[in-house]
Amino acid sequence: MGAVLTGVRFRAAGQSSSIPDRPEKLSFPPLVYEPPSPKDYRVELKSGPVAYVVPDRELPLVNLVVYVRAGGYLVPVGKEGLAELTGYLLARGGIQSKTAEELEERLAFLAANLNSGIGDTQGSVSLNMLSKDLDEGLSIVREVLTVPRFQEDKIALRKQQMLQEMKQRNDDSSDIEAREREFLSFGEKFWACRYSTAASLDAIRRDDLIAFHKKWFHPDDFVVAASGDFDRAEMIARLERLFSDWPFRSEKPPPIPTDAEFARPGVYLVDKDVNQGRVSMLLPGIKRDDPDYFPVIVMNDILGSGGFTSRIMNRVRSDEGLAYSAYSHFPGGVYYPLTFSAGFQSKSRTVAYAASIVLEEMKKIAVAPVSDEELNTAKKSFIDTFPRTFATKAQVANTFAQDEFTGRYGKDPDYWKEYRRRIEAVTKEDVERVAKKYLHPEKVVLLVVGQKEEILKGHPDHAVSLKSLARDRFTELPLRDPLTMQPMAKGIGEKVRARPFHSP
Repeated sequence: MGAVLTGVRFRAAGQSSSIPDRPEKLSFPPLVYEPPSPKDYRVELKSGPVAYVVPDRELPLVNLVVYVRAGGYLVPVGKEGLAELTGYLLARGGIQSKTAEELEERLAFLAANLNSGIGDTQGSVSLNMLSKDLDEGLSIVREVLTVPRFQEDKIALRKQQMLQEMKQRNDDSSDIEAREREFLSFGEKFWACRYSTAASLDAIRRDDLIAFHKKWFHPDDFVVAASGDFDRAEMIARLERLFSDWPFRSEKPPPIPTDAEFARPGVYLVDKDVNQGRVSMLLPGIKRDDPDYFPVIVMNDILGSGGFTSRIMNRVRSDEGLAYSAYSHFPGGVYYPLTFSAGFQSKSRTVAYAASIVLEEMKKIAVAPVSDEELNTAKKSFIDTFPRTFATKAQVANTFAQDEFTGRYGKDPDYWKEYRRRIEAVTKEDVERVAKKYLHPEKVVLLVVGQKEEILKGHPDHAVSLKSLARDRFTELPLRDPLTMQPMAKGIGEKVRARPFHSP
């Protein structure tokens, strides 16, 4: 009796087998898959929001996410941390009809999961619960969105937790690297680089949370993702009731500021006593609606984001054994260009040599065509994994809701329908062209966090040094005081400016 497994047929015992003798000889039927259409789920509610309503009868559960046009960019100077605190306590600080403790107890009884948060550019309130309890769950969500209690003791507790987190800002070199990478990518004055401090946290009062919530939370600025065990028409009616008769007016959120300023090219070093140096190599990037976006992500997959099939990983890890992981990222920004970054961790003495290899690979991909195998592997990695974007009904609802929220649906309603075709259309010439256009090693901002003395020594077997990579553009960045975020001198806490490098 014959059997079929993953597209390869196996014959019964005694018959000649058709199993290929090598893996590369395996053949599979072509994948036939069409993504869902957002138009099939999109609903413009009369009460204000746009909702994506996706029924799923597989389990007796409902998932609801309300995305809110609020974020850290709306916080006034001197109140940094306000958006984060407000978002955290919406679902954890009680509601009008229940104290925080009573709400937590009721949610536990219902086996419901209620969450909330506000990030840099958006907020959210989410609920996951049994469909039989949906009406009660929606009434709780209504109170969270309209009359959160913001219990004083919960505010005090969360502020204390945030203060303790601040004190740990310099404990992990990865946190230092991420922080300084943001400053170098967007500038000290950019809104996204304004960190909460002990003083800003102390300045926040309960009235500030109430005012921030009422100023920015209104159905006109919500986008909803609903999926799960419900009748579509009934769910739409429930959502209409959820957002109708809003008890207050809010303000229209202003555009997200885009006045970023990329750092001067060169090497930037933060002295930190850790056993490995952390490296980020930065260049100006693009937005996701840039015409070059698809060639860029294919090029970057070949360069460094494709794991063990990428050039940077193969050179730095597999060939040279200098790092456990080496990579590059080239995301498209939603509201403003994000930066290209390549990075790794390596022993202090090999930091400069590993960085030189990454720079070399950036040069190579811009001056010669990639191979057919590299191009096909990269394109297949995007095309073959594409269906995972819509693997569950919750993913369908949330993917489309995010597209609505960020404006992609309005600008490009057929984005997902055309996604694979656009990937497939990328040619070797496109890859080389965008590499030439965006990858300029001489303009790289190279950030290193690690042991200064050891890193500057370089490796005795390799002539390259951090100083030679800097080309006389070397700046030592002092650690920042974790509670004020101001640069400080070693040992004495004195505020200092970034210092130009002088040979040790």
